[in-house]
Amino acid sequence: MRERGSLPVVVIGAGPIGLAAAAHLVSRGETAVVLEAGRAVGAAVLAWGHVQVFSPWRYNVDPVAAKLLAGAGWTDPEPDVLPTGREIVEQYLAPLAALPELAPHIRLGTRVVAVRRAGLDKLATNGRERAPFELRVRVGDGPEETILARAVIDASGTYGSPNPLGANGLPAVGEAEARARIVHGIPDVLGADRARYAGRRVLVVGSGHSAFNVLLELVTLAGQTPAAITWAIRRTEIGGMYGGGAADALPARGALGARLRDAVQSGRVRLVTGFRIREVAGDAAGVSVGALDGRRLGPFDEIVGATGCRPDLAMLSELRLGLDATVESPAALAPLIDPNVHSCGTVPPHGADELRHPEADFYVVGMKSYGRAPTFLMLTGYEQVRSVVAALTGDLEAARRVELSLPETGVCSSSPAAEEAGSCCAPACCDATPAVVPAAIGAPRARG
Repeated sequence: MRERGSLPVVVIGAGPIGLAAAAHLVSRGETAVVLEAGRAVGAAVLAWGHVQVFSPWRYNVDPVAAKLLAGAGWTDPEPDVLPTGREIVEQYLAPLAALPELAPHIRLGTRVVAVRRAGLDKLATNGRERAPFELRVRVGDGPEETILARAVIDASGTYGSPNPLGANGLPAVGEAEARARIVHGIPDVLGADRARYAGRRVLVVGSGHSAFNVLLELVTLAGQTPAAITWAIRRTEIGGMYGGGAADALPARGALGARLRDAVQSGRVRLVTGFRIREVAGDAAGVSVGALDGRRLGPFDEIVGATGCRPDLAMLSELRLGLDATVESPAALAPLIDPNVHSCGTVPPHGADELRHPEADFYVVGMKSYGRAPTFLMLTGYEQVRSVVAALTGDLEAARRVELSLPETGVCSSSPAAEEAGSCCAPACCDATPAVVPAAIGAPRARG
């Protein structure tokens, strides 16, 4: 077995935060290996690539990554333009991944199955911190392979683990059987998914900006091919739900809320409040949902679940994690991001100290580091990886130094009551941070 010090630092995920981590590593002379399950860098961002975010380019590029790109002749996008997810990938992430410093170390289509200490299970303590990490990976449908690492940075995000429709955190009764009629996230209603929703009876579940985008695109589509649009939320009070309107710190976000409020008030969208889903039932007439209080909605042809995401921790089961029991983030980070207390704009900058786990040299960063909290900003994620990489390279002074000011993080804010928003400033809770997401990626802006 190779000496641990000669091994690379493995980064899981090639989204904005994962590639930023790789950029920081190579800038400090480290060898990085980036493992991405998708077929392209920014695969989760491409899943909502049709959506325009609220924050301009000036907030969406990591400073160290920008410096590497500039050295290769890259021209940064117009700073005040609001990009789509696809533009973030095509104009920033793809050029970054193509740099000679990074390209040879990025493995696409490589899914991490498990992470553990080589030769040790979770119970074993003797020699643990000296043992390298062992990552079990699978490329496509091929056999499992093993990669050794001296440290691991998990930036895999949460996009692949959407929250279910059920109000109790579990799939509603019958939800699995009706999955053919349910889509999670932000479908491309006016583009690739148009035929699925044109002229249909559609239920949208969720009260965050991801739901706003879907609803407004459905309204636009219904103007061309009449359809019935129902919106169900768990909240009973809608005061402040639509945002700040003309006074919003992000004008595009304020406009989004104002447009949706108008669509509800005009009857183009039927809003049902206090609806906590217990069951989903399908038959020849369509699919319907039942609430805990006995109310029923439907039948519908399609359901869109915009209820947020949660971290998938299965591949980390043999590591010693120090997770908050409620938020499922690192314990020291939880009180800083709790959505019952904080909005995106009130989360203070934080780094390696708050992200530390009992498993030495293992860090979760980006949207996944926030557990179930929807308060993530991409700019905060960039500060996370700057600090984490400094810590891994022994620069403890830089790791503890805050290089992101609160005014910068304050570009986004949302209601603290975000339990089903699932996006705040990160669309569809991806690590782009829609979401998020992720200097701040705003909630997505609807087209049309």
